[in-house]
Amino acid sequence: MILTVAGFTFNTSELTPIGLLTDIAADFRITEARAGLLISIYAWIVALCSLPLMLWCARMDFRRLMLGIVALFFVSHIGSVLSTGFWTLMASRVGVALAHSIFWSIAPTMAVAVSPDGRRSTALSALVAGGGIALVAGLPLGRVLGLLAGWRATLGALGLLSFLVLVGLYFYFPSMGRSGEGESRKDMLRDILTCRPLLCIYFITAVIVTGHYTGYSYIEPFMDSILHIEAKAITFTLCLFGVAGLLGSFLMTRYFPRHPRAIISTACLSLPLLMLLLYPGAQLGLAVLALICILWGLALTVYNIAFQNEIIVLAPHNSAVAMSIYSGIFNLGIGAGAFVGGIVCNHSMMADIGYFGGTIALAAALFALFVYLPLRKKQ
Repeated sequence: MILTVAGFTFNTSELTPIGLLTDIAADFRITEARAGLLISIYAWIVALCSLPLMLWCARMDFRRLMLGIVALFFVSHIGSVLSTGFWTLMASRVGVALAHSIFWSIAPTMAVAVSPDGRRSTALSALVAGGGIALVAGLPLGRVLGLLAGWRATLGALGLLSFLVLVGLYFYFPSMGRSGEGESRKDMLRDILTCRPLLCIYFITAVIVTGHYTGYSYIEPFMDSILHIEAKAITFTLCLFGVAGLLGSFLMTRYFPRHPRAIISTACLSLPLLMLLLYPGAQLGLAVLALICILWGLALTVYNIAFQNEIIVLAPHNSAVAMSIYSGIFNLGIGAGAFVGGIVCNHSMMADIGYFGGTIALAAALFALFVYLPLRKKQ
């Protein structure tokens, strides 16, 4: 439960600029594309730092390590609240990104370690559900709070929540082991980087997440410019995206162990298809766009849980290091997607973000179907 709340807090913080992009831009008198750098640079720091930081920390007790990164997360949010300009806000977000770099590397391993035998998928689903709740409640509530009291209030609330997580971890979470104990860092990396299915997962993730965040990073201004709907309707639609994420976590718990190949195929193909339908769906009205967002959120959550589960199976003794590479690559995709989406926006092609994102993600989906799944069958 504590890790689920922590996952909610970290994901809400990462997603907050998406829901408040327009307000942050207005407050600092900058363009939305420049404000979008808060998303891109955050993600790129996570991408660059996840593996080296995890290798550096691999022999630490994971409980102590988690306490340290949540403390850094808390302090950085205080810095965000007190920021006096765009670059001071960016500096504080760097601290949050460094904490994030390690959190999603060790949290899945910690969740699996404290779960009963045979409940790995359930533990991972519960952890990822925290991220889904961030979409359901965190992002919409953060947006509402930001609209009412300013975006600083949202970041301050996240800082307070992270402090409560810190207290809970200190008093209630057990001591943990280490990843790859007894192995050198060189051996850990060699074992991971010579595993072809793992390398395929990393490639698929880099491309498909780039496509996803090309569209999703600018979904707020997309809905505003295409549908010209009120802020409440945008918030409600973003909430539906997250509700679908929770549904995805539930479905994965029940069905993934029995139908892994079918679920992976469906998730990989659904992501590009739904993004390609984004603009045509918006032309048909808010109800159709909302349905697309529900299915989109469902597909993303299923994809994320499925491949985290695959990584732990493929690298059981070095799962934290393998997961740090996955987390870094995932965030590389977030940053690249936000950057590509920003270019699309700057060229007055907001209506086309779904086409750009969907085309990118389609390439990854085809690779998953024709390269990864046949390779997985041989394992």
